[in-house]
Amino acid sequence: MNTGKLIVFSAPSGSGKTTIVKHLLTKDELQLDFSISATSRYQREGELNGKDYYFISATEFQQHISNNDFVEFEEVYKDNYYGTLKTELERIWALGKNVIFDIDVIGGLNIKKQYPDQTLAVFVSPPSVEELERRLRFRQTETDEKIQMRLEKAEREIAEAPKFDVILENHDLETAKQEAYQLIADYLKK
Repeated sequence: MNTGKLIVFSAPSGSGKTTIVKHLLTKDELQLDFSISATSRYQREGELNGKDYYFISATEFQQHISNNDFVEFEEVYKDNYYGTLKTELERIWALGKNVIFDIDVIGGLNIKKQYPDQTLAVFVSPPSVEELERRLRFRQTETDEKIQMRLEKAEREIAEAPKFDVILENHDLETAKQEAYQLIADYLKK
């Protein structure tokens, strides 16, 4: 298998990692392609299968697990699986590009563990848990119960931040995007 570099962005939901990753993908000189995760969760309005995620049933997901088709996977919430198919890395490397991930904290650490010499793992840190809650509520995509679940999970994820190569603090989105660009550009030169 051809191998390139792996760039992992992980953070609690609402930290800005998706916005940062989308920004980096517009920079052609970085030669990045987005790793599309598979998930068994419901498809939100505006999301496209094969672009945002590969939406599959929990049964299909479990079959892929049985077949050892994943680089990493996790049951993030009850019956909501997320994972990276091995075929996704192969697809991107075949294009001669580096893989960029917008991925759960545990998944990001699992990729770093499997590919330690090829991976830059970046944890995007929110200014505070209170700001994270404000951002999640502003989205208006989830119930209060889901938001509380995400906030509890966020506290556990923030505790994992020191295990990443870099902690990128997102107090100001434009600054965070510039810092992320420089981190990736410097890493890819190595």
